Amino acid sequence: MTTGDPYEKTFAALPPAPGRGFARTWWGQAWLRALEDSALDGEQVRQGRRVARSGAVGTVSVRPGGLTAVVRDRDGTAHRTDVLVQEFSQAEWDRLLGLVAAESGYIAALLDREVPPELAEDAAAAGVELLPGIGDLDPRCDCGEWDHCPHTAALCHQVARLLDQDPFVLLLLRGRGERQLLDGLEERSAANAPAQDPDADGAADGGFPADLAYGAARAGLPPLPPLPDLPRAPGQPPALDTEAEPDGLDVDAVEFLARAAAAEAFRLLAEAVAPGHADRAVPAPLTEAQDAVRLAREADDVRVRSRLAAATGRSRADMELAVLAWGFGAAPGLAALEDDWTPDRTTLARARTAWAAAWADEEAPVLRRVRARWTQPGTGRQVRLGREGRWWPYRREAGRWIPSGPPAPDPASALAAAGPADRGGERRRGKPLP
Repeated sequence: MTTGDPYEKTFAALPPAPGRGFARTWWGQAWLRALEDSALDGEQVRQGRRVARSGAVGTVSVRPGGLTAVVRDRDGTAHRTDVLVQEFSQAEWDRLLGLVAAESGYIAALLDREVPPELAEDAAAAGVELLPGIGDLDPRCDCGEWDHCPHTAALCHQVARLLDQDPFVLLLLRGRGERQLLDGLEERSAANAPAQDPDADGAADGGFPADLAYGAARAGLPPLPPLPDLPRAPGQPPALDTEAEPDGLDVDAVEFLARAAAAEAFRLLAEAVAPGHADRAVPAPLTEAQDAVRLAREADDVRVRSRLAAATGRSRADMELAVLAWGFGAAPGLAALEDDWTPDRTTLARARTAWAAAWADEEAPVLRRVRARWTQPGTGRQVRLGREGRWWPYRREAGRWIPSGPPAPDPASALAAAGPADRGGERRRGKPLP
C-alpha cells in the first residue's frame, strides 16, 4: 500500500486467489452481500469472482466516494473500472464520531483493525449506515455495461480482501482517512473529558482506590438483558466455493469439520443456558485421540471414520467400539473402554463397600477381578470401575468386550445393564470381596 494524498490510498495488485473465499470478516461479507443484492445479473457477479481470483485486478485506488482499478479480460484488454459509494454528510460524521468517542472499546477495536457489530448497529440506530446496502455500490466501467459487469464485480471482490485487512478502507470511502478520523476522535475525547478539581478527594495521591471506583461504576450499570432463546438446531455452515480447483485442500474434510464444529457449538450453548450451568465443573479439554472419537461419532461417512481411526492409531473395528463407548458416556465412557488401570487400596476399599451394599439383601454373584474390571465367569458379563467412581456395563460378543450402556452408580445396576446372564453362569452364596 502506498500513501500520498491523506484522502487517497493506493493498494498494489493482489496475487491470484484460487479456491478461497473473498471475505473472512463479517464486514467484508456484508460488502459482498451489498454487491450480490445490487447486481441485476448474478452471473455477472460470478464471472467477476472468477476474474478476481485469476489476479486480473490491478492496483486499487481508494478515495472518498469511490474506488478505481484497471481490470483485464482474458485476452489482455484493459478496462478502467470505478465503483462509487455515497460519502457521509457532516451531520452523519458528527453522529458517528460521537458514538465512537463515547465508547473506548470501539476506538480500541478500530485500532486493532476490527469493526464491532455493535458499532454498526448503534450507528444504524443513529441514522448512519456504516456498511453499504442494496444499491449503494454504483458501478462505472468503460466496457459499456450500465449495471454491474464482471469488471466492477471483480473490483468489489478484491476490495473485500482489502477490507478484511483494514476496515479503515470503508471509512475512507465514506469520506475520512484514518488520520483524520483519529484526530477527530481525539478532539472529541478531550472535549468530553471532565475537568479535574484539584481540591477533590484523591487528587493529592493521584486517584481513588480501585475498589471504590469499581463499585461506583457497577452501581450505575443497568441489569444484564435476559439470555436469548436457544436456536432450534445447529447452524449450517456454507458450502465451500470450489469453482477453481483448491490447491491441496480437502473440501469434504473441511466441510465435515465445519458441520461438526457447528454441532459442538450448539451443544455447548445449550449447556451454557441450561439451569445450574454455573454450578457444574468445567470438563478437562479433550486430547487429540478423544476428539478424534468425538468427530468420528459425528461422521456418517465411513471414509471419514477410517481416516480418523488411522490418524489415532486405531483399527476401524477399534474406532467403532470407541464411538459406541463415547455415545454412552463421552470421555469417561471412552476411558472405561481403553484405560486398563489398577485401583489403589483406598479405591478398592470403596469398591468393596459398594459391592456389599449392592447385594445386601440377595445372593451375590461370583466375579473375578483383574485390575479395575470385574468379570462374571461363564456369563459374558463384566463391569468396569471408572476413575471417576462410576460403574460401566460390558458384554462379551464375538470375542470382544462391548460397551452395553451408560454408567451406573453401583455395580449391581451396571451388571444388570450388561444383559441377562448366560446359562451355566457360576453363582454361589455369600458376598465375595472384589
